[in-house]
Amino acid sequence: MLSHKYPFMDYKMQLFLSKFKNKIDQKGRVSIPSQFRSILFQDGSQKMFCYPSLDAEAIDAGGDSLSRDIYALMDNLDPYSDEKDFLSTALFGLSEELRIDSDGRVILSDALIQHAQIIDEVIFVGLGQKFQIWEPNRFSNYLQEAQKKVREQRLLLSKKSKGF
Repeated sequence: MLSHKYPFMDYKMQLFLSKFKNKIDQKGRVSIPSQFRSILFQDGSQKMFCYPSLDAEAIDAGGDSLSRDIYALMDNLDPYSDEKDFLSTALFGLSEELRIDSDGRVILSDALIQHAQIIDEVIFVGLGQKFQIWEPNRFSNYLQEAQKKVREQRLLLSKKSKGF
C-alpha cells in the first residue's frame, strides 16, 4: 500500500487510490469503499470531511488530514485578505462533516448531491491525499478529458526532459 510522508507532520498517511462504484440506497446512504474507510479511520476520523469541488462537478472528500491541509494552506494567507476570505467561504463555508455509520455508510446532503448532479450511483475516485465522489457518467467524461490532457502534457514534457 502506498503512503505519503507529510514533511510538516510526524506521520505517514496511506493514499486514496483507485475507483469504486456504489449505489445510493432508498434512505440516501452510500457505502464508503472499505479501502477508503480504513484510511479515514487510520487518520483518526469517524467522519468524512467533504465540500463541493472548486473546479469539477464532484465532491472533494477526506479525513482530518484534508481539513488540516486546507487550514495550513489558509494559515499562510494574510488574515484580512480577500483571497483568504474567498477561499475560506468556498471551502469551509460549504464544507460538511458526514458521520460514518457502523456499516461504513454516509448520507450525502442535498447540496452536495445537487452540486455533483448525483442520481442513484456514485464513483469514489482516489486522488492521493483526498478522494472525489462523482456521478458516474460525469466522471467518465472528465476522465477522458484528463487522459487527453495528460497525453498532451506528456508530449511537451518528453520533448523538454527526454523521458517521463
